[in-house]
Amino acid sequence: EEHVTTHTELYLSPNQSGEFMLDFDGDEIFHVNMEKKETAWWLKGFECFASFEAQSALANIAVDKANLDVMMKCFNCTPNIISGRDTVLNSPAEFLQPYILISFVDKFSPPMLKVTRLKNGKAVITGVSETVFLPREDHFFCKFYYLPFLPSTEDFCDCQVDHWGLDKLLLKHLEILKCQIPPRDNSESGICILGLVVGVVGIIVATIFIIKG
Repeated sequence: EEHVTTHTELYLSPNQSGEFMLDFDGDEIFHVNMEKKETAWWLKGFECFASFEAQSALANIAVDKANLDVMMKCFNCTPNIISGRDTVLNSPAEFLQPYILISFVDKFSPPMLKVTRLKNGKAVITGVSETVFLPREDHFFCKFYYLPFLPSTEDFCDCQVDHWGLDKLLLKHLEILKCQIPPRDNSESGICILGLVVGVVGIIVATIFIIKG
């Protein structure tokens, strides 16, 4: 059986940040937290079987920055692409329950992306978390964003996406509907998936509600 280990190392010039990540068969093993300057293992316990010195990654990122500065002065012909297949999935969501809103953006390059959650027209900052840029086998990237929230019929939510491959900001409205879910055990979770699709550029922004039992 064949296995694939992927090492991703990036320096992003606009926000002057970097990424250093290792995955095995598409599952992240660890990445380096550039702000804390430490190795962040995907699962606790991995560090008991392996080790990685974060300072070596920081040194590599510093070299990447210097190389990029030189290359940008010479040429820059990398296309800005955001592409994907149209996918729309729907299932009911229970009203007025604790939710985790998961946004998934797939198949884009370069790895520069800004996703903003808007509630009643105002940006939501508190509680938002995200993954690092996750590499795909076709050399594109994908990314997840997470936001706990409690929906209401009086609220309206939007998802705003900004990427160099878009001519303008992408803004998609999220419908929150009151509906019923059959009774379930407390150990189970109901899931509602709503795909937000833009056919022109093919961007996929999937929104997933996880209802805590």
